[in-house]
Amino acid sequence: MLVGWLALLAVLGTGAAFFQQGMETKFEIPGAESQDTLDHLNNVFPQMSGSRAQLVVTAPDGQPIDSPQRRAAVEETVREIEGWDGVSAVMNPFSDMVENQVSPDRSTVLINAQFKAQATEIPQSTKDDLVRETAELENQLGAGSEAHVGGEVFSVNMPAVGMTEGVGVVVALLVLLLMLRSLVAAVMPLITALVGVGVSMTIVLLCTAFTTVSSAAPMLGMMLGLAVGIDYSLFIVSRHRELLAEGVEVRESIARSVATAGSAVIFAGMTVIIALLALAVPGIPFLTTMGVLAGVAIAVGVGVALTMIPALLAFAGNRLRPKRRRSTKPRRKFGLAWVRAVTKSPVLTIVIIVAGLGVCSIPAADLRLSVPDAGAQPLHTPARETYDAIAEHFGPGYNSPLIVTTDVIGTDDPMGQINGMADEIRALPGVAAVPMATPNETIDTGIIQVVPTTGGESPQTEDLVHRLRAMSPHFEQEYGSGVAVTGMTAVGIDLSEKLTDALLPFGIIVVGLTLVLLAMVFRSVWVPIKAALGYMLSVGATFGATAFVFNQGHLAGPLNLSHVGGVISFLPLLLMAILFGLAMDYEVFLVSRMREDYARHRDAKRAIESGFTNVAPVVLAAAVIMIAVFAAFVPHGDSNIKPIAFGLAVGVFVDAFLVRMTLVPAVMALLGDKAWWLPRFLSRRLPELDVEGEALQHELRLTDWPGNDEVVSARDLTVHDDRGETVVGDVHIGLRPGEVLAVQGSDVESSALLHALGGRARAVRGDLRVLGYLLPQRARAVRSLTALVPCRESAAPATEIAQAINEGVRLVLVDELDAVADNAQRTDISRLLASTPDVTFVVTHQNPALTDGLLPADRSSSLRLSARPDAPAAGRLLEV
Repeated sequence: MLVGWLALLAVLGTGAAFFQQGMETKFEIPGAESQDTLDHLNNVFPQMSGSRAQLVVTAPDGQPIDSPQRRAAVEETVREIEGWDGVSAVMNPFSDMVENQVSPDRSTVLINAQFKAQATEIPQSTKDDLVRETAELENQLGAGSEAHVGGEVFSVNMPAVGMTEGVGVVVALLVLLLMLRSLVAAVMPLITALVGVGVSMTIVLLCTAFTTVSSAAPMLGMMLGLAVGIDYSLFIVSRHRELLAEGVEVRESIARSVATAGSAVIFAGMTVIIALLALAVPGIPFLTTMGVLAGVAIAVGVGVALTMIPALLAFAGNRLRPKRRRSTKPRRKFGLAWVRAVTKSPVLTIVIIVAGLGVCSIPAADLRLSVPDAGAQPLHTPARETYDAIAEHFGPGYNSPLIVTTDVIGTDDPMGQINGMADEIRALPGVAAVPMATPNETIDTGIIQVVPTTGGESPQTEDLVHRLRAMSPHFEQEYGSGVAVTGMTAVGIDLSEKLTDALLPFGIIVVGLTLVLLAMVFRSVWVPIKAALGYMLSVGATFGATAFVFNQGHLAGPLNLSHVGGVISFLPLLLMAILFGLAMDYEVFLVSRMREDYARHRDAKRAIESGFTNVAPVVLAAAVIMIAVFAAFVPHGDSNIKPIAFGLAVGVFVDAFLVRMTLVPAVMALLGDKAWWLPRFLSRRLPELDVEGEALQHELRLTDWPGNDEVVSARDLTVHDDRGETVVGDVHIGLRPGEVLAVQGSDVESSALLHALGGRARAVRGDLRVLGYLLPQRARAVRSLTALVPCRESAAPATEIAQAINEGVRLVLVDELDAVADNAQRTDISRLLASTPDVTFVVTHQNPALTDGLLPADRSSSLRLSARPDAPAAGRLLEV
């Protein structure tokens, strides 16, 4: 298994090295006006397609840039760049066809060079040539002059991993050492996580050969792969160490660990993957691709945890077995003290947490989405320096120009139409300049470049885009042709609006999924509702913290933020998807143990304390590891990844510590027994999910019970109806082959017991083994080996019993034998009971006098179900 994973990594890595095409942050919005117009513009005006480089040239202080000598130097540079391969056009700032490319104080000029290829396809040699040409121009202009080169061509940065990202791994190792108390065991999750990250990263690189992959996808996959890879492996290794401490043999311990903790890992991984795949809801290709690739990283992490960890555990053998059973009293004592503190006054705890998270959510109202431009690049990079120089000398809007297109094929005066529209646009509030208004070479499409007074992330720029679009009917009436607004700034605005509109349906899907999944896992209504409300509190507080830092600028210095403004537009959906999966993980790990204890003892308070103290240390360690991994990507992270990493770190902290480990116990304590209530119509329709292998643990615990060849063995058996009320309680049965058990009780009680023994009842508690199979987990096998004959409803019960015996059934359950009135049928039943010593029978009756003489005296025993006078009327029996 280990060699297989390493070979897969080698093969994928080789393929990625040869076939990867590089990453490109390409924001496309199918169906949006800006995207459709941009696609059309690329066909009719190819000079405006591709990518753009910008040169900003400033003369020495107090000297004009348009002096004859400096003008000649600038124009020579323009002619030089125009002659390069791959350059479609260079805008001469001094041309009569161009306006507003010289700053108002005549100190600076802006040169736009349009390339035919996209930014990721521009070779490094061309970028080097641009840098060299800019430096030569600066030298020609004399001492004190400045020249910067940037733009889209220099805005593409391949994500890189720095030293700070390694801090998260170091913290994870320390937490693993404290948790597992073994260096070998602590290193295993790190090894598997790194292998999983390597595999998922090579898959991402290979995908670039077939589709466009955002430059944020690898770092996102690395963050998630590291975090979940370490956590998922931790759950399995921790369970293995516990079993070894109990004396279980190594291979058996590995198998049990994967079957129990591993099943929880599968459920946890599936919830995250489903949420990430839901990113396809907005219908935006790059976001769908990012969600799929992030889901692949999670799937690889699950696969590595389930296959490579068992292999490493097998290599380690008995070296992982604790030399002595280490005491968990300090952890349990702290956990017990914590859970008792938060449940002592549950209403007060709930009010404090809800109010506190509500206050933390207030800044979320200022959360502003955008598509980051060069202004979000790190300081002292070419793109950022050029961006800042343009904003300083020309205004922020020159970094975010808009393109207005119009159809001029139907007019006799195309220049008149274009100039007339341009003049009206110049008069609009929020317009700083209209540098260019011209038709294309075939005189069928006109373009008007519009420079707003504000930057691309400003609400005023968004308002200007809407005003320009609102003028289309006016232009249609005045000139016979409307207008469309496009450009990367308009595309970013449309993208942010579309993603904002998708938040509500996406949230409904995620919350709905929460309710359904947890209702199946916990057989409860209030537990899923509580989990969904807690998830929304976590999301609100996360959005609030993100807006507090990245939109309002607080803590910008300590977090090394070089840009404060809008956050990348897909951040809310991505955070909601990932936090959903992680929140469900913690909810399941904590509450499933509470449910298991409650099912055994029916004591809500005991269940909360027992479940919390058993699981809280592992959840605490897992959360600390995730926070450390995510937080490590914040100080040195990519400008797109930084707010995502920050949001995930805050979200995990809030959800794990404040919601799941504080709010959840308080709410469970407040609800008490009502926490496990489920309406009967849902009980009948919802399948059951055994997330943590509870059935397997039950079976392993009873491996040697009853220790003989009994056909039916029952201990403390209870059967419940769909309201959770006990129909039959505290039943003990031991039946050997050939014996007959006569059960006397009401029709409801007797029928419920027979359904339980035949594997036909769902709500069974206690220990029950029938024909060697434990119930209820092996109900399907038991149903195939037993027969249930309802005498009151059957026209020929003796015939049904005989048919079952002929088919090889070893246990026949006869319900209401005293309801058989036909003497011939009674005689046949009596003969069958007496002449089949290899078949075991359980018969029920209410009136023993009516069954006298039917049961073989030498093989019969009796069981009386005592009716409780205060017992409520039974509800519907939950049948499988």
